[in-house]
Amino acid sequence: MPHHKSCKKRLVTSRIRRERNRDNKAAMRSELKLFRTAADGSEERKDGLVAMYSTVDVLARKGVIPRKRAARMKSRLAALAAK
Repeated sequence: MPHHKSCKKRLVTSRIRRERNRDNKAAMRSELKLFRTAADGSEERKDGLVAMYSTVDVLARKGVIPRKRAARMKSRLAALAAK
């Protein structure tokens, strides 16, 4: 257990951030699964691509996922949508 006031605050804030990041990652994985299971060439997949781009960009900007992983993911999603 932390003894200093600042360390106690860091413990609380890190716990809050960890939970928020975990929830955001779970939401991203759910969206990704919906995108992948959508029928090829459907409107759902086209709309889903824009939504996935936005989600991945936001998570990368917030530091939840690395920027290069976000770029790789977007590239693979675009390739999947183009099939």
